[in-house]
Amino acid sequence: MSDQVLLFFNAGIAIIGIVVSITWLKFPPVFALLLGTLYLGVTTKLGFEGTPKAISDGFADVMGDIGVLVTFGVILGALLTVTNTMQRLVEAMLRLFGERSVPYVFAAALSSLFSSIYSDVLLVLSAPLARRLGPRMGDRGLALMGGALTAGIEVGLVFVAPGVAAVAIAGILGVPLGQMFLLGLAVGLPTALLTMFVFKLLLPVMGWKPELDEIEVGDGFDPKDGDRPVDEDPRGDVSSTVESQGGRIATVTKTEQSVRELNLFVSITPVLLTLALIAAGALAQVLGWESGAISFITDPIVAIFAGASLAFVLASRVRERSEVSSAIGSALTSCGPILVLSGISGSLGFVIEGSGLADVLGNAFRSDFLPPLLLVWLVAAILHIALGSISVAGITAAGILAPIAGTLGVPVVLVALAAGSGALFLPHVSSNFFWMFQSLLGFSTRGTFKTHSGAMTLASVISLPIILALSAVM
Repeated sequence: MSDQVLLFFNAGIAIIGIVVSITWLKFPPVFALLLGTLYLGVTTKLGFEGTPKAISDGFADVMGDIGVLVTFGVILGALLTVTNTMQRLVEAMLRLFGERSVPYVFAAALSSLFSSIYSDVLLVLSAPLARRLGPRMGDRGLALMGGALTAGIEVGLVFVAPGVAAVAIAGILGVPLGQMFLLGLAVGLPTALLTMFVFKLLLPVMGWKPELDEIEVGDGFDPKDGDRPVDEDPRGDVSSTVESQGGRIATVTKTEQSVRELNLFVSITPVLLTLALIAAGALAQVLGWESGAISFITDPIVAIFAGASLAFVLASRVRERSEVSSAIGSALTSCGPILVLSGISGSLGFVIEGSGLADVLGNAFRSDFLPPLLLVWLVAAILHIALGSISVAGITAAGILAPIAGTLGVPVVLVALAAGSGALFLPHVSSNFFWMFQSLLGFSTRGTFKTHSGAMTLASVISLPIILALSAVM
């Protein structure tokens, strides 16, 4: 057996082992990824001596790039939930644009302004409002709102920094965060809106039937209270705990005591400040403005820290310090699994490079058979179908592609966006988000496939041509 064939064989064993460990053996993704990385290292030229160092170096390299960014991005999102910023802004936009635009308003707002809020938490916060507004739009209204939520939340997650997956993918591939934000927004916002437009057209073709696709009254809902879940306190006190593969990640709480509210524009300023500084840094780099002060102020780490600090100050003015501290603690808990997963994906990239597999993959991706970005999309899509998690698929794809990303003949930022696009393809029953979505929106499994899986697959397919079009002009 030739060295190249043996290399491919061991790489295949490593990838299949990761997939089987997560899906069948139910290993935590971080365990499965490290196990596969160790196997690939010791069975290639890195051997027993070189593998631990490659893993350590890869982990440190990625954590140095994204550790602070992910941590304070998630803290920023958690503090926005404390001040009810997301719900209040969406309600204000609905009053401004009217009920006919409700799905588009949701998709646009969730994908662009609130990507820093952890996706599971964002779903918990937005689902009650969507469930309340859906019936006003007719028999398919709840389905439309479901599509809007899943398109907005997941598109923002993978494309728009400081979305956790977007930051992680950018860090692993070495993409400047300002560049990821600007181009991610250029891809993500049109994708969310076009997804809703096409989803609305296709919904009648899908044969949406409320009696089959929505949970009947009584299956978790109180007929006397309309859309309010049975276990929701009628006095208005709601406490929702979100679970993910990483365990308990957040508790979203509203109480009658938390009645003070910031002015809406003031409450949104932490997001606007963060995004404006990141965008200014990207523009300064493009325009060649070289200044130590400008570089410092617009550095993504400083920008996200400034936004999170402002959010902390504002939240402390209207909420008890214990509530603010609890939100920060939950944020630190939630970002831990993503940070470790991203670091180990960086280790996988270093092992691939050190093993010699990078050269083989580079030749395969530079073939004339398919455009490199389409191959990147396919890798991420296959990983998502196999692994069931958008974040895990996108981050793992980035780890695999990191050693060759700069050799594909396209800007690396487009490789990052293509990986995110592929990671959206065909979510299904192995996804924790799938079941949360079903429960919180009140869909049957059949209805969840039509809304969540359907809208996400549309977003994946719609975003790819946008990315390919950008590659033609960059």
